[in-house]
Amino acid sequence: MNTITRNTTFQKYPAYRDSGVEWLGEIPEHWSLLSNKNIFKLKKNQVGKKSVDYVLLSLTLKGIIQRVIEDGGKFPAEFDTYQEVKKGDFVFCLFDVEETPRCVGLSDFEGMITGAYTVMEVNPKFDRNFLYYFYLNLDADKRMRPLYTGLRNTISKDNFFAFKTFIPPLPEQTAIATFLDDKTTKIDRVIAQKQQMIALLKERKQIIIQNAVTKGLNPNVKMKDSGVEWIGEIPEEWSVEKGKWLYVQQKRPIRNEDEIITCFRDGQVTLRKNRKTEGFTNALKEHGYQGIRIGDLVIHNMDAFAGAIGVSDSDGKSTPVYSVCTERKAEMVNSSYYAYYLRELARKGYIQALAKGIRERSTDFRFNDFANLEYALPPLSEQTEIVAHIETQSAKIEKAIKLQEQQIEKLKELKSTLIDGAVTGKIMVS
Repeated sequence: MNTITRNTTFQKYPAYRDSGVEWLGEIPEHWSLLSNKNIFKLKKNQVGKKSVDYVLLSLTLKGIIQRVIEDGGKFPAEFDTYQEVKKGDFVFCLFDVEETPRCVGLSDFEGMITGAYTVMEVNPKFDRNFLYYFYLNLDADKRMRPLYTGLRNTISKDNFFAFKTFIPPLPEQTAIATFLDDKTTKIDRVIAQKQQMIALLKERKQIIIQNAVTKGLNPNVKMKDSGVEWIGEIPEEWSVEKGKWLYVQQKRPIRNEDEIITCFRDGQVTLRKNRKTEGFTNALKEHGYQGIRIGDLVIHNMDAFAGAIGVSDSDGKSTPVYSVCTERKAEMVNSSYYAYYLRELARKGYIQALAKGIRERSTDFRFNDFANLEYALPPLSEQTEIVAHIETQSAKIEKAIKLQEQQIEKLKELKSTLIDGAVTGKIMVS
């Protein structure tokens, strides 16, 4: 991060005055407060029956992007009420402002966008890029709350045009925009590099798991044909067994003290209060409960294809949509090994393919499906070694990922601080 800022000296302006806005405080003395009616002009040019001549645009966290209807998604039957957007136009979402992640965009494209948004052009006496940074900064902390009306946190056109923007002289606007373009581009480049590093670390972790659960830990071990096409070769000392000889399904009663357990797509099987959850349905109340105990192998019948398979870290209760399994012979099976093994099958698409082969268009993977498939069976001691190796290496990789994520957050904070400082006059840009 030092390489991004070390060549820039951030100075204050010579004189400041009170802006009259609590969150802003003082602004440079020579900056003006201008109503938006002097800066923006409302546009409302519907495309009508000419929608086929326009590219579809969307307002996203990344700004205004082009959409391809053929790629799928929810689209209206016709686009007659969509409005024209020219390159350099601003697009504002002035409703549900508090809940909308990004409420402002500056279009680099010609196209059309939903009529629910507000499209405006900028008076040529102002630098549109400076204004974009200014409103990005306002939107980041939802600082236009005083303008909201109604239950949907709507900003009326009248309120928007009456709002005062803090404006430096035009050459200074351009200098600030150029400065921010340079700094934010460099920061975004470093963030992208760190995101790529995270992707490589995750890929490395997956390779470690894949090799360990399918080939063991000895790279020089002699291999043999498993006799099962989708398993392929396995170490010579390993055998192959059907799931029903390894596990038995449990239908445990629940206890009064049992709390709800959820099986997540990352393989965690834990109490719901330990994880943030969204969209949890009333399935438990409708279909009853079953008991889960620490160490149970749990398969989410409907989400197994996405990796929702793991070993429970808690006692509790769950919906019957989970298959709860225990080892048929504890001296043969380490459930943590088979949780990794099954998630590897899910990652490769085998579980989804197998489920669809059994039930057309269904991705359900139930205990009977699991029980009738064949699996590699290493000696128990080797299963335990494999689990320990995976967990040790995964912990190192997760630590490295967390470090990269922390650095990304700091870079994002730096980016926000630079934008805020420049567009509010806290730092002087020559």
